[in-house]
Amino acid sequence: MTLFRLGATALTTTLLASLSLAAVAQSWPAKPVKIVVPYAPGGAVDVVTRKMAQKLTEQTGQSFFVENRAGATGTIGAQLVAKAEPDGYTLMANDTTYSLLPHIFKKLPFDPANDLRPVGAYVFAPMALAVGSSSRFNTLRELIGEAKAKPNGVSYGSGGAGTTPHFASEALGIAAGANFMHVPFKGAAEATQAVLSGTIDMQMASTTGLMPNVRGGKLRLLAVSGDKRLAALPEVPTFNEAGVPWGGVVNWTGLWAPKGTPDAVLARLQKEIATAMATPDMKSFAETLGAEPRHAGASAFAAMVRDSTEAWGKVAANAAFERQ
Repeated sequence: MTLFRLGATALTTTLLASLSLAAVAQSWPAKPVKIVVPYAPGGAVDVVTRKMAQKLTEQTGQSFFVENRAGATGTIGAQLVAKAEPDGYTLMANDTTYSLLPHIFKKLPFDPANDLRPVGAYVFAPMALAVGSSSRFNTLRELIGEAKAKPNGVSYGSGGAGTTPHFASEALGIAAGANFMHVPFKGAAEATQAVLSGTIDMQMASTTGLMPNVRGGKLRLLAVSGDKRLAALPEVPTFNEAGVPWGGVVNWTGLWAPKGTPDAVLARLQKEIATAMATPDMKSFAETLGAEPRHAGASAFAAMVRDSTEAWGKVAANAAFERQ
């Protein structure tokens, strides 16, 4: 009889837990949801995340808002979310830079592989090399030629040491046999302003952050990553076509949640992200930024992060990048 009661109690507890999770999923979101962007406003992650937050707000009827917590290559914001209550009301938005963190820091204040759960990735954007509209460089060959003739004579900016644009620029230099001078800024938007003012020569960044100034005639793209040209800018060659045997990097943006967030909540969030990416509005938004409007679910996203982390390790080794 005692064993029967114990079994019944365990079964009841399991059923109650399942019902509780289902109730959480049905009621979520019952209050505003904060999405932490661990970079300064105006960069690619910020721009894309604000659009996604808008779509999630429209779909759920509850407010999704962005909070910028920049610093330390995104680790300040990431740590904040990793230690947040795992209830689905604090999320992190990030991009390919997240997979760089183990190669940038000797020790992190959180475990990037376990403390944050990948929820979904969306808006896949190629990286592009941009120069000012009045730049002396008209082609990638011209830029690479000067960089080879004058090591560190061609400068580029990024949102900070260890960011995706930093590593991507170094990877380009390795592929081309050239040395560029890195000028780090507090955010990608500041780096763009430096290119516009002529303070630096170029910037490697995702098209999502560059396209507004490209369309406005203030920036010119010399090459884009990937194996095909952008439909929005068919005159811009790929790096391979422009003379450098380098496929480059495709930068994705995605959402993470703290470890322990209920599966039911994550499933609801994944569904809402997929719904958002299927709307004509979101597709048009992504295409306008020169990006691909597709969606990757949790398992595919987790695999992308693992593969990207491994690939960046090789770049860090080739560039002799010294971890902080």
